[in-house]
Amino acid sequence: MRTIETTATVAPDGTLTARVPADIPPGEHEVVLVIAEPVVGKKERPPLDLPVHHWGPWPEGLSLRREDMYDDWGR
Repeated sequence: MRTIETTATVAPDGTLTARVPADIPPGEHEVVLVIAEPVVGKKERPPLDLPVHHWGPWPEGLSLRREDMYDDWGR
């Protein structure tokens, strides 16, 4: 048994057409079909619209180094 993930085309008459690897022999095969969301027309999610707050420029000489933010005990 093999699992093959591919895209198939369904015609208006209900005929399903799919491509399989070349090493699959011709003839009848028992298959399991899972229909997922349609591939055509798939839209991207819109970007998140997060609020933005402007607090002005950073203070002169601001240091965000770990050594400057925490004492000897790491607090």
